[in-house]
Amino acid sequence: MRFEISKVLDAIEGRVCTDPSLARAVVDLAEVIRWQDLDGGRPASLLRLGMVIDALSRQLEEDSVPVYAIVHRALLSDADLTSNERMVVRRWADDGLVEVLDHPGDRVLEVADLLGLPVLSRVRFDGLSGRYPWLGQAGRVLAPVPGAGGPVFIAHVGGGQSPATGGRSPAGVKLLARQWRCPESGCALFGSGGGGGAFADLARVDRAPAGQPPPALRNGVPTCPRHGTRLGDAGPRPGTEVLAVRIGGLVRRRFALTEAQPVLVGRAPDSSGGVVLGQWLNDEARRWISRSHVRFELRATGPGRGEVVVTDTSTNGSGVRPGGSMAEPDRIALAPQQSRVLAQGDIVELYPGVQVGRAADLSSDAKYTPNSVMAEAPTMAMRLPRS
Repeated sequence: MRFEISKVLDAIEGRVCTDPSLARAVVDLAEVIRWQDLDGGRPASLLRLGMVIDALSRQLEEDSVPVYAIVHRALLSDADLTSNERMVVRRWADDGLVEVLDHPGDRVLEVADLLGLPVLSRVRFDGLSGRYPWLGQAGRVLAPVPGAGGPVFIAHVGGGQSPATGGRSPAGVKLLARQWRCPESGCALFGSGGGGGAFADLARVDRAPAGQPPPALRNGVPTCPRHGTRLGDAGPRPGTEVLAVRIGGLVRRRFALTEAQPVLVGRAPDSSGGVVLGQWLNDEARRWISRSHVRFELRATGPGRGEVVVTDTSTNGSGVRPGGSMAEPDRIALAPQQSRVLAQGDIVELYPGVQVGRAADLSSDAKYTPNSVMAEAPTMAMRLPRS
């Protein structure tokens, strides 16, 4: 059972991130782990985060939906968690996958405000609607509660049961237009994550600007939420485009494409950061789709503007569906090594039913069967309350 639980925690690890482009909701991890009524188990369990993520995936009808987790530092030594769970949370913190704070305060609401994300919480946030007027909007604050087949969402205020997003706040737009550097060596959020001083910190900023979280604002000053230090401006943030993979009519995952780093998509790309499709493909699709089938690049065309370029790197070729048209006469063949700029609405088809395009242009259009992060959990770790 210990091995099986570790596999679940590894799966959950793939669903937490501080990337503003990919996170779909904000959670307070110290709160989530104590929702004992979700499974009737221990006073605190990290597996409950997986249950809530599964509920979010079901509601959004997408797999691999990540959340932005805020973690109180006391959780790293919380005796109600197992030693393995504490080790996992520390690893997430060291890798910059979660924010670890001494005094989280209302950072959950600040992140939701800056990024326009919904909050999954049982806290009502009474008295804060003046500072965050969107708290009263439908679907912006949802409470996960026990349901017949796992957690479901109810609204404290504003009605609705579906997570809703809003536009990034004006402050969020400004902050996310820049790269930031923390003067503290080894800062996992705005530095090198492994020491090396200011030059190493800046090098990491240059390597992975898209995943950098939003700074905290303290008296209007961009601040590292973990260290409380003023952040240095490291220049403009390269553009980002969010792409999605749809297989068999279901959106399986999203990924961020930046000007700094092309992304390979295929059966099992060798490159770091490649998008692996093999786990979702049938035998025939696996035989057709190359290990690295297509390469996507984001090329800047002006300040704040860019174009998505796809290059076929396969043996068998691909196709482009202009404007998302599935009519066969409209399909444009993409030969091996051929490149094409994708217009709005264009979808790249690696194989019938295996498609990649801008996330805004792709949605699930088939019966949803989520790829649960809890699939490997032992039965006794998932004792659901009776409905």
